[in-house]
This record gives sequence, C-alpha cells and structure tokens, in this order.
Amino acid sequence: MNVQLQDQVALVTGAAGAIGQAICASLAANGAKVVYADIDFEGARRLAAATPGAMPLRMDVTDEKEVELAMSQIIDAHGRLDILVNNAGINTMAHRVTIDSFPAEEWDRILRVDLTGLFLVSKAASRQMLRRRSGRIINISSVMGLVPARLQCAYTAAKAGVVNLTRTMAIELGSQGILTNCIAPGSILSEGTKQLFYGENGQFNDRVQAMLSHVPLGRPGQPEEIAHAVLFLAAPESSYLNGAIIPVDGGLGMGH
Repeated sequence: MNVQLQDQVALVTGAAGAIGQAICASLAANGAKVVYADIDFEGARRLAAATPGAMPLRMDVTDEKEVELAMSQIIDAHGRLDILVNNAGINTMAHRVTIDSFPAEEWDRILRVDLTGLFLVSKAASRQMLRRRSGRIINISSVMGLVPARLQCAYTAAKAGVVNLTRTMAIELGSQGILTNCIAPGSILSEGTKQLFYGENGQFNDRVQAMLSHVPLGRPGQPEEIAHAVLFLAAPESSYLNGAIIPVDGGLGMGH
C-alpha cells in the first residue's frame, strides 16, 4: 500500500514493540517523519537510528508531565503533529485468573497504561492538532474490547474503554478537523503472544490450536497487518472515516 504522507509528523507510542516497529516502518516508508516513543528509550533510539528523519523519545504514557514534555519536544523539533498512533499497551502474563482472584494492583497497572495512558497522550496531542484544525488519531484497542474473554478482566475492560473513548473523541474533535478511529487486533505475533502461546515454552502453548480453531483464517496475524490498517486510516484518502472501529482479527470477533 502506498499513500502520500510527505511532511506529515507521526507519533507512535509503544514504538519499540513488534507492532509499534511495524507501524513506524510503514509510516516512514510512505514519507512521514516518525517519532518513536517508548518507555524503553534505548529500543526506541536504536530503531529510530535506522529510520531516516526519525526521532526517538522516552515516554511513559502514564506520566502526564513526561507526556507533556515529549509533546513539547516534538513541536520544538517539527513544529506540528499530524498523526498520533496510540499503540502502547500491556496485558497480564502471570495473573490469568477469574475476577474473584484478580489482584487489584494488576487491575490498576493495566488500566493505567492501556486506558489512562491513551487518554493522557490523546489529550496532549489533540491540543496541538486543534491549533491547525487537522489531525488523525488512531487508537489500538483489541478484539477483546469488542467481545468478552475469560481470565483477562482488566485487559478486556481497558480495551472496551478504548473503543468508546475513540467514539467520544470522534464526536468531540471531528468538527475541528481531527479524525479519530480505532483498530481492534486479534491474536498477533508479538513478544507477548509468543511468551503466552506461540513460543516453544509459551505458558499456554498447549492451547494454541484450540484458540486458532476460533479464527476463521486459522492463523495468528502479523504485526505488518496491523500496520497496513494504520496506514489506511492515516491516508489522506480516508477523509470521511471518523469513529470507526476496524477489527483486524482474522474473523475471531464474529463469534464461535
């Protein structure tokens, strides 16, 4: 897919992860000046160094002061922000338990990153976009924000929150020229899913085939397939999409 993003400045959170890397590479390949933002600054710096015109930033999305500082650095360097991809997110590895046993501190940790962090970055970015009355905000939720799943109460709650926050932002910002949309990935081959499912020593390796039996395409997705959807939403041609929730899940969310 080729789109015209020349002179556009794009901020991607969680840029050092597999999906973040793919999103950044896709935007950069289509002409955008990409800001690699991650709490893992060394990872972001290493990846940005291999991308012409890219800028690395440390960003803890749960720290409002750090988010605001990072936004100031982007504006100082580029003078504008055109695209925000809210990709930073976490899930629980150790606490795959029902709600009666789910630790409150783990609930707080996941909601703080996956929902509050997205809110804080969107708040700071939208202020900059409102000055130009133009911008794209692309939120990464999950198919589990659309359909329920066992043993992940915090993650499913956070990602469902992202879905409705996306719609709220679309209503509030659309008339000001800022389009807000959301992608809901299914099971994607990232570091986290390898640890849980797809690695030889994955915690739930023995359940992979049972899980994939519910995916009509019969396989996990690739990070690049999420990046293609982001590129579609960032494209100038996608100028009448606002408040859309696009599942990229191989059909998993349609039901069993």
